Amino acid sequence: MRRAILLFLLVLSAAGYGQAKGKDKTVRSESERSAAKQVTTDKTTAVDKSKQTAAEKSKTTVPENLKTLTDKLKPSAAKDTLKATVAVEPEIIFNDSVIAIKGKFRLYKKNVHASYYHNKFNGKRTASGRKFSNSGYTAAHRKLPFGTILRITNEDNGKSVIIEVTDRGPFSRGREIDLTNRAFMEITSNKNSGSMNVKIEVMD
Repeated sequence: MRRAILLFLLVLSAAGYGQAKGKDKTVRSESERSAAKQVTTDKTTAVDKSKQTAAEKSKTTVPENLKTLTDKLKPSAAKDTLKATVAVEPEIIFNDSVIAIKGKFRLYKKNVHASYYHNKFNGKRTASGRKFSNSGYTAAHRKLPFGTILRITNEDNGKSVIIEVTDRGPFSRGREIDLTNRAFMEITSNKNSGSMNVKIEVMD
């Protein structure tokens, strides 16, 4: 009888241990599943963050590139606008150098006689110390300061030329100004004549 009781207790004990072990396995299995889910969730979150960061970088980079391109184009557009709106200043040539003339001209004298230099003066020093060239745009005047810019207009045909005073003269009575051969021939109506009536304007 005792043996039967002990045997029964041992069977119960073994059954309880089996159930406990099964529960432990079930708990461990659930823990492992939960951990696996957490790892998967972390990986998914990391991937989503990476995609979001890449998208943000892309969004940030594109406007900066466009802004840089716009900034590069702005000066060019401004220059083109400036060229289109600003009037071109008149230009003259002194000793083969192009010089922009800026400023207004005021009347100095009207209906005065202008003549031109003889070629024998080519290469000689003028009263200002500069070498004379009959192919330039210079003139001689008795009073106007050296370096004065003049606009000489032919009273007969309205043609004009801009010159610089670099010499003294002319000393013949009735002549107001001597021009280089080049300047004279550009505005004269009669290339066989040695003089013409002109209007003299001084640049302010």
